[in-house]
Amino acid sequence: MNKDTLTVIPPAHALTGRVMPPGSKSITNRALLLAGLARGTSRLTGALKSDDTLYMAEALRAMGVTVEEPDATTFVVTSSGTFNPPEKPLFLGNAGTATRFLTAAVAMFDGRFVVDGDEHMRKRPIAPLVASLASLGVEIEASTGCPPVTVDAKGGFTANRVVIDAGLSSQYVSALLMAAACGREPFTVELAGSAIGARGYITLTTACMTAFGADVREEGNARWVIAPTGYRAADYLIEPDASAATYLWGAEVLTRGKINLGVAATEFSQPDARSYDMIAAFPHMPAEIDGSQMQDAIPTLAVLAAYNETPVRFTGIENLRVKECDRIRALSLGLNNIRAGLAREEGDDLIVTGDPALAGQTVSALIDTFADHRIAMSFALAGLKTSGIAIENPSCVAKTYPNYWDALGSLGVTFERKAG
Repeated sequence: MNKDTLTVIPPAHALTGRVMPPGSKSITNRALLLAGLARGTSRLTGALKSDDTLYMAEALRAMGVTVEEPDATTFVVTSSGTFNPPEKPLFLGNAGTATRFLTAAVAMFDGRFVVDGDEHMRKRPIAPLVASLASLGVEIEASTGCPPVTVDAKGGFTANRVVIDAGLSSQYVSALLMAAACGREPFTVELAGSAIGARGYITLTTACMTAFGADVREEGNARWVIAPTGYRAADYLIEPDASAATYLWGAEVLTRGKINLGVAATEFSQPDARSYDMIAAFPHMPAEIDGSQMQDAIPTLAVLAAYNETPVRFTGIENLRVKECDRIRALSLGLNNIRAGLAREEGDDLIVTGDPALAGQTVSALIDTFADHRIAMSFALAGLKTSGIAIENPSCVAKTYPNYWDALGSLGVTFERKAG
């Protein structure tokens, strides 16, 4: 267990300056996969280089795809459009996108593929996707309902339609959509019920598929039809990460500063950008925030709510319990470490009571991040206003934002670091 800690020293000035967020993790991993499924050479610019995307790149290499990295924000992917069985299990750390996307994609080829991850990924559910693939004739096993997943692939699906429960994660739908374009006949993906976690990510998926030559059509709110086009190589520009932007928007409002991200909130296509209006409303945030369609922004909003003038109830966030950690519990514990009674859980809702008087106080609060990058980055915001907040395992931000602490430092924020 990493016991290193980082304590943010509250700045005595408003944070002003220019910080460009890294490329979108969600879009980078979609583009990497589709470039790997395409024949030819694709150039992905503006890409994120972090643990999650580097695991995806390494998995593609293990299956015979050439992935070059000519600079800090570019991947050049050259592929025959085929994935070869790797010599050993594909290790994907705690990258949920890479794990779910590859589980479906490898089924379109031939041979044994084992998709695995770290101790945290081995607790994250994948059973709905496994069940859907099994219904399509794929020989697949995940005995615990979580990774590792073993796929004995035989060149694709034996049926042309699947119904999937996407209540736990929209990634299951995205995985099937992207794989289906590599099939032999038109394919239909249909939701079992209307519940879907963060529908906006499906839009990201279909947009990326289209850019790589796929033909995908949405019929109503719960059905997609994918033509068997395969993919063609493309040059693709990846937009900055909206989830990362939330921390900078939060730092701006907390310190009454002005941080130029180089891109307006309205220009993001990612779902988490819709949190901007709620962040901008601080310290008069809404009394209730439905987080179902902007799940990765909830840790940022919850920490901001600790300094809001009135309580905030977060609803529609039950899926946060099966992210990199149980984020509802991690947020509750962390906030109550800052001040007892600052947060409470009611079922799967999180209520943050709000206490503007915390600004300027000194506390002794060790924040257990549970190795979750979003917990670490969001609680750093509390450190901008309250002294004595120590972030455990600060290096876990490398999962999606390796330069996060440097970005805050460039705005004049200072830290105390202690090795565990």
